Amino acid sequence: MAFTRTFPQRRGLPVSVTPYRRPAVAAGAALLALAITGCSGLGRTAVGPLTFETGRKHHVTLNSPPVGGCDSPGPDGAVAVENETEVDVILYPTADCSGDESIYVPSGMSDVVAPGAGPWRSYSFVH
Repeated sequence: MAFTRTFPQRRGLPVSVTPYRRPAVAAGAALLALAITGCSGLGRTAVGPLTFETGRKHHVTLNSPPVGGCDSPGPDGAVAVENETEVDVILYPTADCSGDESIYVPSGMSDVVAPGAGPWRSYSFVH
């Protein structure tokens, strides 16, 4: 026989709590929290706009771009960037996010290429 504790009535309905429900609810809440934190990295975006000026003087704005991986600002590359996202970005002179001539642009900052330097061909977010 299960133990049931009865509490005073509220609005005419009896309220009862069985002892096994509390641990079950706590375990369910813990599993839900683990599931949420385990999937939180999927689909992350850099909240806010990332704006590039291309080599042909076109402005390209990416709103909340994905955080993971290596991306390209376009076929012409970028000669200026304005990082208004909530995540720092690294710009590279190569198409595969490699090379020693990378530049770090913190959140809320901007940068332009040095005179005589080529455009940035790829970027990745710091996460």
